[in-house]
Amino acid sequence: MDSFFLKLSVMLVPGMLAIVCHEVSHGYIAWRFGDPTARMMGRLTLNPLKHIDIVGTLMIFFVGIGWAKPVPVVYENLRNPKRDMIWVAAAGPITNIILATVSAFLLRGVVAIGNPAASGSPFAMFMEPVVLMLAFSVYINLLLAIFNMIPMPPLDGGRVLVGLLPSRQAAALSRIEPYGMVIIIVLVFFTNMFSYIISPFLMLGVQLLAGSQAGLVMGVTRLMMH
Repeated sequence: MDSFFLKLSVMLVPGMLAIVCHEVSHGYIAWRFGDPTARMMGRLTLNPLKHIDIVGTLMIFFVGIGWAKPVPVVYENLRNPKRDMIWVAAAGPITNIILATVSAFLLRGVVAIGNPAASGSPFAMFMEPVVLMLAFSVYINLLLAIFNMIPMPPLDGGRVLVGLLPSRQAAALSRIEPYGMVIIIVLVFFTNMFSYIISPFLMLGVQLLAGSQAGLVMGVTRLMMH
Protein backbone atom coordinates (compact mmCIF):
# COMPACT_ATOMS: atom_id res chain seq x y z
CA MET A 1 0.00 0.00 0.00
CA ASP A 2 2.80 2.42 0.86
CA SER A 3 4.40 1.65 -2.50
CA PHE A 4 1.14 2.46 -4.30
CA PHE A 5 0.79 5.84 -2.61
CA LEU A 6 4.45 6.62 -3.34
CA LYS A 7 3.82 5.97 -7.02
CA LEU A 8 0.59 7.96 -6.91
CA SER A 9 2.27 10.98 -5.32
CA VAL A 10 5.26 10.98 -7.68
CA MET A 11 3.72 9.95 -11.00
CA LEU A 12 0.25 11.48 -11.03
CA VAL A 13 1.06 15.20 -11.26
CA PRO A 14 3.83 15.06 -13.92
CA GLY A 15 1.99 12.30 -15.80
CA MET A 16 -1.30 14.18 -15.95
CA LEU A 17 0.44 17.47 -16.78
CA ALA A 18 2.31 15.80 -19.64
CA ILE A 19 -0.76 14.30 -21.31
CA VAL A 20 -3.08 17.26 -20.63
CA CYS A 21 -0.60 19.83 -22.01
CA HIS A 22 -0.05 17.54 -25.01
CA GLU A 23 -3.75 17.56 -25.87
CA VAL A 24 -4.31 21.26 -25.10
CA SER A 25 -1.46 22.20 -27.44
CA HIS A 26 -3.15 20.33 -30.30
CA GLY A 27 -6.38 22.23 -29.70
CA TYR A 28 -4.67 25.58 -29.28
CA ILE A 29 -2.69 25.34 -32.52
CA ALA A 30 -5.80 24.10 -34.37
CA TRP A 31 -7.65 27.18 -33.08
CA ARG A 32 -4.84 29.49 -34.24
CA PHE A 33 -5.05 27.88 -37.68
CA GLY A 34 -8.80 28.32 -37.99
CA ASP A 35 -10.51 25.42 -36.20
CA PRO A 36 -12.32 26.59 -33.02
CA THR A 37 -13.78 23.14 -32.20
CA ALA A 38 -11.60 22.41 -29.14
CA ARG A 39 -12.12 25.95 -27.80
CA MET A 40 -15.89 25.74 -28.24
CA MET A 41 -15.94 22.40 -26.40
CA GLY A 42 -14.01 23.83 -23.44
CA ARG A 43 -10.92 21.71 -24.11
CA LEU A 44 -8.38 24.56 -24.08
CA THR A 45 -7.96 24.26 -20.33
CA LEU A 46 -5.46 22.59 -18.02
CA ASN A 47 -8.32 21.25 -15.89
CA PRO A 48 -7.62 17.49 -16.06
CA LEU A 49 -11.31 16.67 -15.58
CA LYS A 50 -11.95 18.00 -19.09
CA HIS A 51 -9.38 15.65 -20.61
CA ILE A 52 -9.07 12.62 -18.36
CA ASP A 53 -9.41 9.13 -19.78
CA ILE A 54 -9.65 6.60 -16.94
CA VAL A 55 -7.86 3.79 -18.78
CA GLY A 56 -5.19 6.16 -20.07
CA THR A 57 -4.55 7.50 -16.57
CA LEU A 58 -4.28 4.02 -15.04
CA MET A 59 -1.80 3.02 -17.75
CA ILE A 60 0.65 5.63 -16.40
CA PHE A 61 1.00 3.50 -13.27
CA PHE A 62 1.09 0.11 -14.99
CA VAL A 63 3.25 0.71 -18.07
CA GLY A 64 4.63 4.21 -17.54
CA ILE A 65 2.79 5.87 -20.43
CA GLY A 66 -0.79 7.06 -20.68
CA TRP A 67 -3.16 9.21 -22.69
CA ALA A 68 -6.02 11.66 -22.38
CA LYS A 69 -9.17 12.00 -24.48
CA PRO A 70 -8.06 13.29 -27.88
CA VAL A 71 -8.85 16.94 -28.50
CA PRO A 72 -11.24 17.15 -31.48
CA VAL A 73 -9.84 18.79 -34.61
CA VAL A 74 -12.04 19.34 -37.68
CA TYR A 75 -9.61 19.01 -40.56
CA GLU A 76 -11.82 20.94 -42.99
CA ASN A 77 -11.92 24.01 -40.71
CA LEU A 78 -8.16 24.58 -41.00
CA ARG A 79 -7.21 27.36 -43.41
CA ASN A 80 -4.75 25.14 -45.25
CA PRO A 81 -5.70 21.67 -43.99
CA LYS A 82 -2.80 19.60 -45.34
CA ARG A 83 -0.10 22.06 -44.25
CA ASP A 84 -1.71 23.21 -41.01
CA MET A 85 -2.29 19.66 -39.78
CA ILE A 86 1.49 19.20 -39.69
CA TRP A 87 1.74 21.91 -37.02
CA VAL A 88 -1.38 20.77 -35.16
CA ALA A 89 0.02 17.23 -34.92
CA ALA A 90 3.57 18.30 -34.07
CA ALA A 91 2.38 20.64 -31.30
CA GLY A 92 1.85 17.78 -28.82
CA PRO A 93 5.33 16.23 -29.00
CA ILE A 94 6.96 19.68 -29.13
CA THR A 95 5.11 20.62 -25.92
CA ASN A 96 6.33 17.43 -24.23
CA ILE A 97 9.93 18.17 -25.25
CA ILE A 98 9.61 21.67 -23.78
CA LEU A 99 8.20 20.25 -20.53
CA ALA A 100 11.00 17.65 -20.38
CA THR A 101 13.61 20.37 -20.93
CA VAL A 102 12.18 22.65 -18.22
CA SER A 103 11.92 19.70 -15.81
CA ALA A 104 15.53 18.69 -16.51
CA PHE A 105 16.90 22.17 -15.87
CA LEU A 106 14.87 22.50 -12.67
CA LEU A 107 16.14 19.07 -11.59
CA ARG A 108 19.73 20.10 -12.24
CA GLY A 109 19.19 23.31 -10.29
CA VAL A 110 17.61 21.64 -7.28
CA VAL A 111 20.32 18.97 -7.09
CA ALA A 112 23.05 21.61 -7.50
CA ILE A 113 21.72 23.45 -4.44
CA GLY A 114 22.16 20.32 -2.40
CA ASN A 115 20.83 16.81 -2.01
CA PRO A 116 17.42 17.24 -0.35
CA ALA A 117 17.56 13.71 1.01
CA ALA A 118 20.79 14.43 2.90
CA SER A 119 19.07 16.00 5.86
CA GLY A 120 15.87 15.51 7.82
CA SER A 121 14.89 19.19 7.79
CA PRO A 122 11.35 20.21 6.79
CA PHE A 123 12.80 21.78 3.64
CA ALA A 124 14.47 18.49 2.73
CA MET A 125 11.26 16.56 3.33
CA PHE A 126 9.47 18.95 0.97
CA MET A 127 12.14 18.90 -1.75
CA GLU A 128 12.62 15.12 -1.94
CA PRO A 129 9.25 14.43 -3.64
CA VAL A 130 9.84 17.47 -5.86
CA VAL A 131 13.08 15.90 -7.10
CA LEU A 132 11.30 12.60 -7.74
CA MET A 133 8.50 14.32 -9.66
CA LEU A 134 10.93 16.36 -11.76
CA ALA A 135 12.93 13.23 -12.59
CA PHE A 136 9.80 11.35 -13.64
CA SER A 137 8.60 14.39 -15.61
CA VAL A 138 11.75 14.29 -17.74
CA TYR A 139 11.15 10.61 -18.51
CA ILE A 140 7.39 10.67 -19.16
CA ASN A 141 7.50 13.76 -21.37
CA LEU A 142 10.33 12.40 -23.51
CA LEU A 143 8.59 9.04 -23.77
CA LEU A 144 5.32 10.68 -24.88
CA ALA A 145 7.14 12.82 -27.45
CA ILE A 146 9.10 9.89 -28.93
CA PHE A 147 6.18 7.46 -28.89
CA ASN A 148 3.80 9.93 -30.51
CA MET A 149 6.28 10.69 -33.30
CA ILE A 150 6.16 7.09 -34.55
CA PRO A 151 5.20 7.68 -38.22
CA MET A 152 1.96 5.72 -38.08
CA PRO A 153 -1.52 7.32 -38.06
CA PRO A 154 -3.32 8.08 -35.78
CA LEU A 155 -0.16 9.01 -33.84
CA ASP A 156 1.14 12.54 -34.31
CA GLY A 157 4.15 11.38 -36.33
CA GLY A 158 1.83 9.67 -38.79
CA ARG A 159 -0.22 12.82 -39.23
CA VAL A 160 2.91 14.91 -39.71
CA LEU A 161 4.06 12.44 -42.38
CA VAL A 162 0.65 12.60 -44.11
CA GLY A 163 1.05 16.37 -44.31
CA LEU A 164 4.54 16.10 -45.77
CA LEU A 165 3.90 13.38 -48.38
CA PRO A 166 2.52 14.02 -51.88
CA SER A 167 -1.26 13.67 -52.06
CA ARG A 168 -1.36 10.11 -53.43
CA GLN A 169 1.06 8.71 -50.86
CA ALA A 170 -0.61 10.74 -48.09
CA ALA A 171 -4.00 9.26 -48.98
CA ALA A 172 -2.56 5.74 -48.93
CA LEU A 173 -1.00 6.28 -45.48
CA SER A 174 -4.23 7.82 -44.15
CA ARG A 175 -6.11 4.63 -44.97
CA ILE A 176 -4.02 2.84 -42.32
CA GLU A 177 -5.41 5.07 -39.53
CA PRO A 178 -8.36 2.83 -38.45
CA TYR A 179 -5.89 -0.01 -37.85
CA GLY A 180 -2.90 2.09 -36.74
CA MET A 181 -3.30 1.73 -32.99
CA VAL A 182 -3.73 -2.04 -33.23
CA ILE A 183 -0.53 -2.26 -35.30
CA ILE A 184 1.35 -0.06 -32.83
CA ILE A 185 0.15 -2.04 -29.78
CA VAL A 186 1.28 -5.30 -31.43
CA LEU A 187 4.67 -3.80 -32.31
CA VAL A 188 5.27 -2.32 -28.84
CA PHE A 189 4.04 -5.22 -26.71
CA PHE A 190 4.84 -8.23 -28.87
CA THR A 191 8.11 -7.24 -30.56
CA ASN A 192 11.40 -5.67 -29.48
CA MET A 193 10.39 -2.28 -30.89
CA PHE A 194 10.64 -0.56 -27.49
CA SER A 195 14.07 -1.99 -26.71
CA TYR A 196 15.61 -1.39 -30.14
CA ILE A 197 13.90 1.79 -31.34
CA ILE A 198 12.14 3.78 -28.61
CA SER A 199 14.50 3.07 -25.71
CA PRO A 200 17.74 4.26 -27.45
CA PHE A 201 16.14 7.60 -28.40
CA LEU A 202 14.69 7.89 -24.90
CA MET A 203 18.06 7.27 -23.23
CA LEU A 204 19.75 9.75 -25.58
CA GLY A 205 17.15 12.39 -24.74
CA VAL A 206 17.49 11.82 -20.98
CA GLN A 207 21.30 12.07 -21.18
CA LEU A 208 21.19 15.24 -23.29
CA LEU A 209 18.68 17.01 -21.05
CA ALA A 210 19.49 15.69 -17.57
CA GLY A 211 23.27 15.38 -18.00
CA SER A 212 24.84 14.12 -14.80
CA GLN A 213 21.35 13.53 -13.39
CA ALA A 214 20.43 11.03 -16.11
CA GLY A 215 21.10 8.17 -13.68
CA LEU A 216 18.72 9.76 -11.16
CA VAL A 217 16.00 10.06 -13.81
CA MET A 218 16.27 6.42 -14.84
CA GLY A 219 16.63 5.24 -11.22
CA VAL A 220 13.44 7.02 -10.19
CA THR A 221 11.63 5.65 -13.23
CA ARG A 222 12.70 2.06 -12.46
CA LEU A 223 11.54 2.55 -8.87
CA MET A 224 8.16 3.80 -10.04
CA MET A 225 7.72 1.00 -12.58
CA HIS A 226 8.25 -1.81 -10.05
